Amino acid sequence: MLCSLRDTVAPLVCLLTVSSMATAADSPPNVLIIMADDCTHNDLPLYGGRNAKTTNIDALAAQGLTFNRAYLSSAMCQPCRAELFSGRYPMNNGCAWNHSASRPAVTSMPQHLGRLGYRVGIAGKVHVKPQEVFPFEKVGGFDPSCVRNPTRNHKLNEVADFIGREEPFCLVVALVEPHVPWVMGDASAYPPTDLKLPPNIADTQRTREDFGRYLAEITYMDGQVGELLATLEDSGKSKDTLVLFTSEQGSQFPGCKWTNWDTGLHTALIVRWPGRVRAGRRTDALVQYCDVLPTIMDIAGGDSVDELDGVSFRAVLEGAEESNRRFAYGMHNNLPEGPPYPIRTVTDGEFRYIRNLTPNELYIEKHLMGTRGTGGLNNPYWGTWTWDTQQTPATYRLVKRYMLRPPEQMYHTAKDRYEMINLAEDTSLSQRKQALSAELDRWMKLQGDPGAAQDSMESLEAARKGNHRFFPGE
Repeated sequence: MLCSLRDTVAPLVCLLTVSSMATAADSPPNVLIIMADDCTHNDLPLYGGRNAKTTNIDALAAQGLTFNRAYLSSAMCQPCRAELFSGRYPMNNGCAWNHSASRPAVTSMPQHLGRLGYRVGIAGKVHVKPQEVFPFEKVGGFDPSCVRNPTRNHKLNEVADFIGREEPFCLVVALVEPHVPWVMGDASAYPPTDLKLPPNIADTQRTREDFGRYLAEITYMDGQVGELLATLEDSGKSKDTLVLFTSEQGSQFPGCKWTNWDTGLHTALIVRWPGRVRAGRRTDALVQYCDVLPTIMDIAGGDSVDELDGVSFRAVLEGAEESNRRFAYGMHNNLPEGPPYPIRTVTDGEFRYIRNLTPNELYIEKHLMGTRGTGGLNNPYWGTWTWDTQQTPATYRLVKRYMLRPPEQMYHTAKDRYEMINLAEDTSLSQRKQALSAELDRWMKLQGDPGAAQDSMESLEAARKGNHRFFPGE
């Protein structure tokens, strides 16, 4: 089994499709990756969501394996995609900020799978660079702009052509829903008065209206998943295909995207592999986005690559193992989304430990909290939150939770899945907190992560130009 010694071992909607038999070098599996964009995992019924209708995702789960504990390292579009495609954490691949770039020497999915005989393409949103590091073949038919108002309607002919060729393929279909602006789908199917808001979302009228539009985009995205699966079925290659479905990062509501809370970093992940993955099961095995590429390479018969951070979870797919890694890690560098506010986190799947490196500063995210923006990017609901703080104590607590954070936070996520109760000062859990804190220190040192020093305009500008600053571990 392909593995890495970079960390201690034991979730866009992203649909990964790999053929049923990959041990023979002359018959490598096909791969189809479908990603949603900014979809909080537990807004999906599969993970306890009480509003959205997702018939195609639900059907896929009934045919495959659902991961209860899948994570990405950064709840921002570009860093999490760079992690997925490179098999490396943000500091290792160089893309630790949104709208930056990976290091020029990094290799990614197209190179690794290309050496194994794959055609590697991408349709829809790319949002990784430089192109030399991520040399995907471009496939048309899906909108590459997540901020277009409205999103352009999609077409399946180029995807069908790419899938239909004789050579083995790896295709990423990166959808742009439910990223803001929430303009696709039928919002009338989600009347504001009927919605059941999660406890980390303030209950204002405007929030209910926007949440309904967001749910409509989830259902629209689910329809695209169904169309892509039907296209795969029509190609005659469905039975030879492994399907991985992930929701990417959390939505653009406070406490989800751009955070290290579970609703930001936890991703949905379903894998269907006919004849190899038993249908209708769930697993508590921890996996991260960086594990996806090593898993595909492992299934395809590729050799181990030392510089990858990820570990193959093939044994979990096949039922030979119940665990994959002991910990999952996360980080956030707030630039260029607002003033610097570096955060680091680690979870063992049951408890999450968060370290806010500049707790005396206010957390500000300019897109979510601002009033400027084009194409529906500005979010008027935040103004209704601040207006409501005077008369609604629950709203005041949510605004304070978002903007003013203590040095340490710890949550029993398995019982408190929206992480509303901070247990960092609970003396009965001091040993658990110390163990997680020490593990976070170990990971940061291994990654050469200096902490707050990294969240600077100098580091960001260097990364944008490909001249990344290096912070070797002591």
